[in-house]
Amino acid sequence: MPWPSRKRDKGAVADKKEPDAKIAKTEEETLDQEEEESTKPPAGSSKSGWKNWKKTKESDSGGEESKITYCHWLLKSEPESRLEKGVDVKFSIDDLKAQPNQTTFWDGVRNYQARNFLRAMKLGQQAFFYHSNCKEPGIVGIVKIVKEAYPDHTQFDQKDPHYDSSSRKENPKWSMVDVQFVRMTKRFIPLSEIKAHHLAHKADGGPLKNMMLFTRQRLSIQPLTQEEFDFVLSLEEEKPH
Repeated sequence: MPWPSRKRDKGAVADKKEPDAKIAKTEEETLDQEEEESTKPPAGSSKSGWKNWKKTKESDSGGEESKITYCHWLLKSEPESRLEKGVDVKFSIDDLKAQPNQTTFWDGVRNYQARNFLRAMKLGQQAFFYHSNCKEPGIVGIVKIVKEAYPDHTQFDQKDPHYDSSSRKENPKWSMVDVQFVRMTKRFIPLSEIKAHHLAHKADGGPLKNMMLFTRQRLSIQPLTQEEFDFVLSLEEEKPH
């Protein structure tokens, strides 16, 4: 494969522009039993016509059920060369565009929550392509899911940096999806700009107040609500600050 083992969740590295937030394309491997046993979210449907899943939890105050519906995603990948066990994990959106049919598999995820997000993805759902662990991290384009979750072959490859000797072919631990390039965003949307809106929305209750890019920074696979996706996408129409 031309770009081996390029999307990772193992070995968190903070984005250079946001050392306090520790945003990273790759996250620290988590073998936490609670995450391992967490259930796959049920499928649903959104007004956009895409299937989605709903995460349900008890509210801290009244015990009432609150539901968050996710139907879009944010995928982090490193656009700059970095060797991991002798393998360059660089994979930019230009690398994706250079692939046959501008399509590739999103392999190498080694975090249980991120894996569960991969397994929740549905055909046709769209995701932001996010450049991480680089000089200026941020959103550069849009991709779509063209194949739903199936076993990640790199877990069985002893030459791969993220070979997992504990995974069995009859019961694979790790999954991947196929994604296809849709388009570049009309402009680069930097992390710093998204963060400014997130902080403002935390104060006034805007759509980015709970965005996982800032609440679960290390996850390289992150869900987005329709409102989060729409707001971030609207930023491409604005002049950069």
